[in-house]
Amino acid sequence: MEKVTSARPLPEEKYVGDPSPPYKPDDGADPRIAEATDMYGNIATAEEFGYVHRGLKSRHIQFIALGGTIGTGLFLGIGKAFQQAGPLSLLLGYTFTGVAIFAMMQSLGEMATWLPLTGAIPQFCARYVDGAMGFAVGWNNWYQSAITLCAEISAASVVIQFWNGAVDINVAAWISLIIILVVCLNIFAVSIYGEAEFCFAGVKIITIVGLLIFAFIIDLGGGPTRDRLGFRYWKHPGAMRQYKSTGDAGRFLGLFSTLVNAAFSYGGVEMVAVAAGEAEDPRRNIPKAVRRVFWRILFFYVLGSLAIGVLLPYNEPRLLNAIENDEPGGAASPWVIAVYRASVPVLPSIINAVILTSATSSANAFLYTGSRYLYALAQNGQAPRFLLKCSKRGVPYFCIGITASISLLTYLSCSSGSATVFEWFQNLTTIASLFTWVSICVAYIHFYFALKAQGIDRNTLVFKSPFQPYTAIFALAFFTIIIVFNGFDVFKPWTKDKFITAYVGIPIYFALFAFWKIFKRTSWIPPSQADLHTGKAALDAADLNWPERKPRNFLEKVWFWIA
Repeated sequence: MEKVTSARPLPEEKYVGDPSPPYKPDDGADPRIAEATDMYGNIATAEEFGYVHRGLKSRHIQFIALGGTIGTGLFLGIGKAFQQAGPLSLLLGYTFTGVAIFAMMQSLGEMATWLPLTGAIPQFCARYVDGAMGFAVGWNNWYQSAITLCAEISAASVVIQFWNGAVDINVAAWISLIIILVVCLNIFAVSIYGEAEFCFAGVKIITIVGLLIFAFIIDLGGGPTRDRLGFRYWKHPGAMRQYKSTGDAGRFLGLFSTLVNAAFSYGGVEMVAVAAGEAEDPRRNIPKAVRRVFWRILFFYVLGSLAIGVLLPYNEPRLLNAIENDEPGGAASPWVIAVYRASVPVLPSIINAVILTSATSSANAFLYTGSRYLYALAQNGQAPRFLLKCSKRGVPYFCIGITASISLLTYLSCSSGSATVFEWFQNLTTIASLFTWVSICVAYIHFYFALKAQGIDRNTLVFKSPFQPYTAIFALAFFTIIIVFNGFDVFKPWTKDKFITAYVGIPIYFALFAFWKIFKRTSWIPPSQADLHTGKAALDAADLNWPERKPRNFLEKVWFWIA
């Protein structure tokens, strides 16, 4: 039985010579085999490879949506944007980018609720736009996830050295421990991964809420020094710092630089859709999780950037020195510096512990997403077929093993010469997230017109995102502008290395697209021929079997609202 790959993976094209009739849901069938049969077109292939297991509970999905991939960027990376542009520019930059992220997530949420598939994004692009786009975004995302996995493991191993007892231990030992930990959290069952992310995200949420309360108290003069800050630092040294120019042009460039930084900090927000294929009751839990992204943006990023702006001046010497000297651990974290300024001695250790937790959590999340992107590519016929093989617990162990093997590159960061090579690997992922979001918006626009062309009323959808297709078009335009101008500061003065860092992702994405386009001679898919239905019948049948959750008391009612 030979699998045929095409730009349009229609059910009847999937397997040449397959005599079996189209799949019809069987009430007595194993839900996993039912879904696999609907996807692959015949029960023999479904039983041969198995399928992923819907083991992510509602609370797992909700907490993944709230804090799943928040890593060192929010705690460390935000400091560079702050000192570069000032507090008002930071706040506006994270707010504007948050609006675009929310628009993109609304679009993705509608597609993922219609068809909650594992990996999701490469499949949507291949089904609705062009097989070449599915190939490009899938392999681009897999590479980004694998290398970001290395970066987060490296960051965690460095943060550990904040504590004196860890300094004398070779950093390779910490790298090994973290790799073993994240592999163990992923390889046995998706529910174990879900529990880990539930705990990690809970720690991050509690920490952010605590830091916001801390910022409010310190700002009003409730700290040990009794110094009421107000918006003092917005007046001196100022609310918007000039960058690369003077006057209004300099302030605008400072603001634009925060858009670029914010886009990188939001990386991984789309992960809730990647997990849709393994979520319980996805038609209820995915829309709920997508709506929660609004609160994630507001509390974590918008209020977080505001809090930093009232606690520190952008010319704080310790922040400038830490960034300039690339100091390890939480030394460059504006939160840690704000705590030192407020004379609260115990909090720096707590915040560094949270940064360590966040880095480990992100490594865990990127191993998961990377393996599921690889799995989605195999389902599209754009990666070797053996990658479809799942364990009895529904874990695609070959995908996890291959993705985890890339984490061994983290050991390159242990020596100075190899660290330079490792940095180049990281540079290749710089704008991969932006291309993912652009691809999502393009896929949604095609999805929108495919629904219309095939006579499907959007008012009948379980989750209908507002103001479409203009919401997706706005997000598409926003992210495209950032991709084109993200390296605006490398031209004056001209810096070759920074130019490559800023723009190398563009030829990589289009090279992947062109390779599959030429190799497979794929074509742009007309809306009337977009594959909206493969895999949907089994999901629709399964919807009837998910139990309705009814709270038995007030506490359960509150918990069900949260998770």
